[in-house]
Amino acid sequence: MVSKQLPSREQALQLLRENRCSPNVIKHCEAVAELALETAETCQKKGLKVDLELVEIGALLHDIGRSKTHSVHHAIVGVEIVKTAGLPKPVISIIKSHVGGGITTTEAAELGWPKDTYMPVTLEEKIVSYADKLIETSERVPLEMTIGKLRENKLDSAAERVQKLHDEISKLIGEGS
Repeated sequence: MVSKQLPSREQALQLLRENRCSPNVIKHCEAVAELALETAETCQKKGLKVDLELVEIGALLHDIGRSKTHSVHHAIVGVEIVKTAGLPKPVISIIKSHVGGGITTTEAAELGWPKDTYMPVTLEEKIVSYADKLIETSERVPLEMTIGKLRENKLDSAAERVQKLHDEISKLIGEGS
């Protein structure tokens, strides 16, 4: 793969397979990519500048770290995998910021993660993080279900961030929250 260049969809799927992601993780990534692309296309139709290819590839690769761990640390593991593969920074940023609607600096320190930004900032990062929260395994789920699960697990700040992402993206695409 050429450094700093986005892989194709097939190359991204191949990277998931080469890293021994389970078929279920790959199906999840494909479902997230489908929803993220729909959202990105809607944003584009509303006149927003969004990189559809980046959204698709970032969504396909967002859970590549699950090839090694299913803990929250899969984001950090995924970053290392795609850095080693020579993928561009925007893909790395999507993987880094997709967990829990973002991870605060304090939460990252508590997790023992390197000092960095783990909150989605760009529209592409926000779309992938949001789409990921609406896909359970490979099925679309209501936002309320995701938020309920986060609250059950005492992850209230993540629930609030996911709600905030929902509100922001709904406003951008013209849907009621």
